[in-house]
Amino acid sequence: MKELNPRPLPKTPQEGVILFSVAGFKFAIAAGAVKEIRGLEGLNAFTLGGISERVEKLRYTLERSGTTYFVVDASRHFRLSASSPGRVLVLRNSPTAVLVDSTDRMTDISTLHALPRAFQGEERTWYRGLAILNGEVVPVVNAGAFLSKADQEVLQAGLEGLRGAPVV
Repeated sequence: MKELNPRPLPKTPQEGVILFSVAGFKFAIAAGAVKEIRGLEGLNAFTLGGISERVEKLRYTLERSGTTYFVVDASRHFRLSASSPGRVLVLRNSPTAVLVDSTDRMTDISTLHALPRAFQGEERTWYRGLAILNGEVVPVVNAGAFLSKADQEVLQAGLEGLRGAPVV
């Protein structure tokens, strides 16, 4: 009898995500998009004339290793009720950090489901898709949607202008 040499089943691709909560809602973000998770120490209130009003979800800045991160309040970004932030997600490859209530854990997802058509407007850019974790639907956020490239450029220029302003 000929011996069968079964092929290994292909592995389902997995993606590591970090679960976090804002205003009682659970979200996930790609673990690779997060450089650091930290407490609230070191946050500086952000006020930059008319720019602060233009990007109203921006609350603070954070200085880390010579880089200024613009800290977005996730409850304002997602238009949720006020929350009690306790953690900051410093994003990788971006001068953006996100103020969240808490972080839960890191886990893997194997399937990212497309957004239903009920998601319209801005929320279609906020999320990459939906994941099912322990029978619960969790939106997977798009890390690049917290601050657009245009907003980042305006904020950076405003910050550089402020730093270059003469002291009176």
